[in-house]
Amino acid sequence: MILQALKEYYDRKASDPDSGIAPAGWEIKELPFIIVIDGEGNLVNLEDTREKKDKKLIAKSFLVPKGVKRSSGVASNLLWDNVEYALGIVCKSKEPRVKEQHSAFLERLMPYSSVPSVAAVLKFLQSPGIDEALNNYHSWADAKKECAFLSFRLVDSDSPVFRDEALMPLLKQTEPCDNVKKNRCLVTGDFTETAKLHTSIKGVKNTNTTGGNIVSFNFDAANSFRKKQGDNAPVGKEAEFAYSTALNTLLAKNSDQKMFLGESTIVFWAGKADKMESDFGFFFSEKDDPDDRTERIKSFYSSLSDGKFITEDDNNMFYVLGLAPNAARISIRFWQTGTVAEIAARIRQYFDDLQIVHDEKFPDYPSLWRLLLSTAAQGKSENIIPNLEGDFLRSILEGAPFPETLFQQVMLRSKRERSVTYHRAQLIKAFINRKLRISNPNNERSLSMSLDKENLNIAYRLGRLFAVLEKIQMEANPGINATIRDRFYASASATPGTVFAILMRLKNHHLAKIEHQGRRIYFENLLGEILEPVKTFPSHLSLNDQGIFAIGYYHQNRDFFTKHNNDNN
Repeated sequence: MILQALKEYYDRKASDPDSGIAPAGWEIKELPFIIVIDGEGNLVNLEDTREKKDKKLIAKSFLVPKGVKRSSGVASNLLWDNVEYALGIVCKSKEPRVKEQHSAFLERLMPYSSVPSVAAVLKFLQSPGIDEALNNYHSWADAKKECAFLSFRLVDSDSPVFRDEALMPLLKQTEPCDNVKKNRCLVTGDFTETAKLHTSIKGVKNTNTTGGNIVSFNFDAANSFRKKQGDNAPVGKEAEFAYSTALNTLLAKNSDQKMFLGESTIVFWAGKADKMESDFGFFFSEKDDPDDRTERIKSFYSSLSDGKFITEDDNNMFYVLGLAPNAARISIRFWQTGTVAEIAARIRQYFDDLQIVHDEKFPDYPSLWRLLLSTAAQGKSENIIPNLEGDFLRSILEGAPFPETLFQQVMLRSKRERSVTYHRAQLIKAFINRKLRISNPNNERSLSMSLDKENLNIAYRLGRLFAVLEKIQMEANPGINATIRDRFYASASATPGTVFAILMRLKNHHLAKIEHQGRRIYFENLLGEILEPVKTFPSHLSLNDQGIFAIGYYHQNRDFFTKHNNDNN
């Protein structure tokens, strides 16, 4: 299913000449350097294609003949390669191997030596003192240090030699082979030649620099029935090129259809061109400006309301693929599909569930990664539970309850740090409401965005009560360093029966210290209103009720802040 969807995406993009996706037999590759020569093979210039973007030098991308796959062996690309292969100049490898590499490069050129531009390249490569001549150019030191990729261009041409019109027809020719073994392609169903090795996938976070593979059989334990390499899972050459090119295009540096979430690299696309392809990353990505993301999400809401977001084809599929490094391979972290309309509705539900009253300095729609950081010790990304980001995103796109591990981590951090922050309150409220919507949609009251004085849930009332008792203590002791929250929050939310009796006795002492009689009366009335439905303090609260307690505490605190602002005004 994944490879089929990727092949369909390639077919869609390849039908558009302006899409920028590589046609069959080609790939898009960054070439930092172009050696410019004349028709006689004389050196004219060393062209540096790199440009500075965000303090980094980014090389220009070219459509080049598809590169060979190599690991430890020697195999050369056609008319482009690194300094050692293309010029035979030692950069990192030992001299005997570099000679072998350069010989392979020259051998690839020989079948096309009748083309004048290729003949000029061969003359240049056979001339003495190439390294010394290139040393006259300042950027040549960088090329050798990085063993960079390079190619060749004639001085009177605007394109590299591999794009020469005289060469192009020869590159399309393939030698017929009647003895090729054919299999049924698992992607297309056609009876065709199987790809023995699949193209490396590059751009997945923390993979090897040479890339990784989704489909590979490189040791005996992975083989079955004496089959070798790609025959174990036959994918036709055309289908292999299509899916690998599509995935590498989605993973490219400048791709808008890619985002990083923890250790996962996520790509997304639609069956047919759709606005969701450009918007999806804004909904969850951390890299974008929060204000910009807020405006995009507000626009998304209005588009859903007026129906403009949903395309004429309600069956247009949308795909989300999560990838993670696994040595030389790439593992599938998750795979989620649905129509564009379904995915859009689930994303809106997710944002609705997160809505809760908050300080103006925080964004209305924090990124998914920012929410995950609130579950980690010390707010560090390396302390986020492995695989949690994939489980979290999958629950959003499926419209399912959030993972239990996410809720457990939020509650753990809230207790240990004795702090129900904005992001934690968002996750707790959303977790409880989503779970309630599916498991018990009619019998319980869902948590509201702000203080709900009509909510009679005992855990919610106790959370409010704890916030009021803390507020009384703070007004009785201005500037106090530690409040009852620092000593009693965890126990009050888990075992209120053993804690609130102590806190209620402390409350009398604190109220007596408040000089303003009006404030004392206000607090006494508020306590009476909160405690009216509470007949007794329960001996313990379940983890779910502890979450409701946290929201009651958060709501009441925010309500104090709002009233404080109103009083000042």
